[in-house]
Amino acid sequence: AFAVAAQTVVVIAGGIDLSIASMMALTSVTAAVLMDGASPEFAIVAVVLVLLLGVLLGAINGALIVITKVPDIVVTLAMLFVWQGAALLVLPTPGGAAADWLRALVVGTISIPGVPREITQWIPRALVLLVVCIAVVFVPLYRSRLGLSIYAIGSNNLAAFRSGVAVGWTRVAAYAIAGLFSAMGGLVLTMSTGIGAPIPGPYLLASVAAVVLGGVALTGGIGGIVGPLVAVFILRLVRSDLTFLSVDPNVTTIIEGTIMVVVVMLGALVALRRRAS
Repeated sequence: AFAVAAQTVVVIAGGIDLSIASMMALTSVTAAVLMDGASPEFAIVAVVLVLLLGVLLGAINGALIVITKVPDIVVTLAMLFVWQGAALLVLPTPGGAAADWLRALVVGTISIPGVPREITQWIPRALVLLVVCIAVVFVPLYRSRLGLSIYAIGSNNLAAFRSGVAVGWTRVAAYAIAGLFSAMGGLVLTMSTGIGAPIPGPYLLASVAAVVLGGVALTGGIGGIVGPLVAVFILRLVRSDLTFLSVDPNVTTIIEGTIMVVVVMLGALVALRRRAS
């Protein structure tokens, strides 16, 4: 879901980021190394540092795109390998640790004083954390000048420039926000598993598929965050349902990949037709 949130911001701005999974891996291993053997108090500092690292990684992606004028897909594809290599340098093999209080944030269900346990037992802590983190970033962003500028450059780059929007800085900011969400995803990986893994997970194609399925136009400027988040839950439920139906894991992977490819292809087709019209 955090990978989808990161991809959503970039796609709305008219771009695409292929390095999201690698940034998640790099921030995950960085968090695991910083918190390994550290005090619970230092874990707070580690979280802040990792979030800042994510912002920096995303800003570097955006700055390279703006300065070199090279297409987003080419730059972020190159940075995918850069961040993946950096993750292996930080932690060559899975390891490290996560603070116990951080792991408690994503394990189990919530408990609210005065509310019957029969109700709260259906609300996972991880879901609450996800909603809070995304709302803290997206709600102010939607209401800000930066948010309007991101939609503007995604809709029509030239018109946004003529309207006084700082296109370059806005694009860098969009990628920086994507880096922030990637860092959140990396932190959650470390929190949920208790270790850091330097190998990027299967989040890239899933994030693009969920963004398209959630109603965000690949051409930019159209869409929001709610649709992609609902879409990513649907895509994850497909895998869970197939597992419960005792479908062969290899067949499950094929079905899930086929769904993602079809969704992305349909989204690209719609984008081409919209651009032609």
